[in-house]
Amino acid sequence: MASDAPAAAPSKGEEGAAPRGQADGVADGRRRARRSRRYRLDVKWSPYAFVAPFFVFFLAFGLFPLLYTGWASLHRVELTAPTDMEWVGLRNFSRLLEDEFFWNALKNTVTIGLISTVPQLLIALGIAHLLNYRLRGSMFFRVVALTPYATSVAAATLVFVLLFGRDYGMINWALGLAGIDNIDWQNGEWTSQLAVSTIVIWRWTGYNALIYLAAMQAIPHDLYESAALDGASRLQQFIHVTVPSLRPTILFTCVVSTIGATQLFGEPLLFNGGAGATGGADHQFQTLGLYLYEQGWVNLHLGRASAIAWAMFLILLVIGAVNWLLARRLSKSA
Repeated sequence: MASDAPAAAPSKGEEGAAPRGQADGVADGRRRARRSRRYRLDVKWSPYAFVAPFFVFFLAFGLFPLLYTGWASLHRVELTAPTDMEWVGLRNFSRLLEDEFFWNALKNTVTIGLISTVPQLLIALGIAHLLNYRLRGSMFFRVVALTPYATSVAAATLVFVLLFGRDYGMINWALGLAGIDNIDWQNGEWTSQLAVSTIVIWRWTGYNALIYLAAMQAIPHDLYESAALDGASRLQQFIHVTVPSLRPTILFTCVVSTIGATQLFGEPLLFNGGAGATGGADHQFQTLGLYLYEQGWVNLHLGRASAIAWAMFLILLVIGAVNWLLARRLSKSA
């Protein structure tokens, strides 16, 4: 028989157990929601925060100087009074077309660029081909190849100035052993350009060799094995397998080296310290970089220097367009 007595009332702890558990669940849900929201914001905005410093520095030290230089190139302005600008339009550019020193600097830049770039890349390709095989101490040779690149421009150029000295240079001493009279490397047109190009070749050959080496190591070994089965020698494998596979990399190094040659400044400036920015007594090795420096910081013509800078920029744009066309043609032919 069921009892009519009322059920025992729950204790205070039992009364609050359900509400407290429900409140804790709500709080945990809110915390999880906040963490999820922070996670989504982090995933969305963190990449922008990571790349923001580059764009900030680019705007401050890249884009703004470029735009300001373009604005200054349309004015007559001196470095002694950079805020006093007189509008001249394209006059600074038209004067460049009439300036024989500008064309001389452009010719010297092209000549030094060809003399330095072509041998440099050919030597780098050969060095990379040798390093691509298993050599004892290959890591040592790779570090040695990169050492000239790590050397400062000033130190390397001053050493080469001593080597190319007219009376006591080691180059003339070696030529004297072969019965060749001393050569005045600094004052001759072709000799000075050859000497400056030698500095560039020495500094950048190892760097390009390592780029070629990295590209060579990405070539499938199956291609070499197939060529070896067909009876191809190492030289034939290099010509018919390695070089075609390196065409994009070779094009890249050609473009980068050409851009570097267009901006060549430190080597010719220090090669003949007495001549300063003139590039020799007859401007025989004055590059566009030196000519810009002479107009802006020696003659104090900031407007003309800005026009030279933009002319160099336009030349680099043309080089970039040629690179794009060649890369597109190579990709279609591949």
